[in-house]
Amino acid sequence: MSPVATGRPAGARSIGEILAAARDRLVRLTPAEALAAVSAGAVLVDIRPASQRAVDGEIPGSWIIERNHLEWRLDPDSPARLPWVAGYDHQVIVFCQEGYTSSLAAAALLDLGLSRSTDLIGGFAAWEAAGLPTAPAAAHATLLAAGAVHAG
Repeated sequence: MSPVATGRPAGARSIGEILAAARDRLVRLTPAEALAAVSAGAVLVDIRPASQRAVDGEIPGSWIIERNHLEWRLDPDSPARLPWVAGYDHQVIVFCQEGYTSSLAAAALLDLGLSRSTDLIGGFAAWEAAGLPTAPAAAHATLLAAGAVHAG
């Protein structure tokens, strides 16, 4: 068994540094701002796994695109893109449970050229705490991207 490296290799960054760099590129939205953006045509994308959605619930009307499919479903040049992804001007608001993974995912969408991509500050937990609409996963109140499954 090889020894565990104890020093950070040259050029490596901590997850905190990577997260901060991602967030520096985003105009992140509070739950109220995200709700207003959705009312104006933005798309809310839930990247949480089915098991997490089954326990915590979902935001009605959001798209379920689990993290491992995100770039393929939202890249306008991808043969696996969703039918409504016809260009680069969609406002996509990504959320996870608490707003960490979603920041990294939204930054990846910026790299694809989706310049209006961002994430939800505090994630699903903040949305729910703000008293905004949620539903049990078993209600199937969300839209499924290819490869996603309804939880519960």
